[in-house]
Amino acid sequence: MKGYVFHGPGQSAWEDVPDPAIKEPTDAIVRVGAVTICGTDLHILKGDVPEVRPGTVLGHEAVGEIMEVGSDVRTVRPGDRVLVSCISSCGRCRFCREGMYGQCRGGGGWILGHLIDGTQAEYVRVPYADLSVHALPGAVDDKDAVLLADIFPTSYEVGVLNGRVRPGDTLAVVGAGPIGLAAIATARLFSPERVVAVDRAASRLEAARKLGADAVADADEDPEQLIADLTDGLGADVVIEAVGVPESFELCTRMVRPGGHVANIGVHGRPATLHLEDLWIKNVTITTGLVDTHSTPTLLRMAAAGRLPTSQLVTHTFPLNDMEKAYDVFSRAADTGALKVVLGAPSHEDLAVPTA
Repeated sequence: MKGYVFHGPGQSAWEDVPDPAIKEPTDAIVRVGAVTICGTDLHILKGDVPEVRPGTVLGHEAVGEIMEVGSDVRTVRPGDRVLVSCISSCGRCRFCREGMYGQCRGGGGWILGHLIDGTQAEYVRVPYADLSVHALPGAVDDKDAVLLADIFPTSYEVGVLNGRVRPGDTLAVVGAGPIGLAAIATARLFSPERVVAVDRAASRLEAARKLGADAVADADEDPEQLIADLTDGLGADVVIEAVGVPESFELCTRMVRPGGHVANIGVHGRPATLHLEDLWIKNVTITTGLVDTHSTPTLLRMAAAGRLPTSQLVTHTFPLNDMEKAYDVFSRAADTGALKVVLGAPSHEDLAVPTA
């Protein structure tokens, strides 16, 4: 089969790789029907995630069909259409029993495209299939479903829930890429008074408006002053960091009000300065975290009911074998206007910018 293989920082290729096989009785083999590229994959290609060994097939999000299951798998069977979660769960360790699947110590957690071969291939082996894939309702198509493998649960859990967004809050989202846009969409479920999106790209700020942002700010044009003006100088109740660079994190800590929350989602490849000399007196809560995907069943139900603008984030689609072209388009988002690219669906490279 073919897969997209990491060969070291700056080196990758769509090439022949061995077909996956059942290794444990809890495994399933999934034929990939749709897959997407994550910002974390770009971090891997830059060398920001050194745990990824050369020779690893990348990718941790997919929709597909169960082809084979191990003898201990009970909840899915060949022929089932499933969502492959970005997080695998053994279901037995302390963290899994507490619903912290991202911290699994039984061989799960974020392993696909990280510690084992991932989903950017024609087939993928999924460990702990009973807890790591979700049967898909017919009402949710592939392009909607694949965004529920990672970015929507990540934005919802690590951003909105960890940030404790509440009715009447002022929320600032720094970074209007796919994660930031999904945070805006899921934050609207909690009725904040206003949502402010901050980014450098005009196309992404426009997408943020269409997905529910009440105000937008160019990151280079003093977004701190806009937040101060909107809140009578108090600052935002919740600030979500959705970029993953030191400058954006430090901007978030300057925009939050006393007693407020900073929820960091971005994957950071460099150290960020934590200005405790300014923050210690403000009672600020800062949270970080890897997604646990405990919310995936809820988000799937909401998607089936038409309550989540999932596929509205998809700007480009490609055949699966155009992986290298898709990576090029996604990595040059400032030039191409790419938000999410999906591979495996019919090819329409230039879909409209998302609409609400």
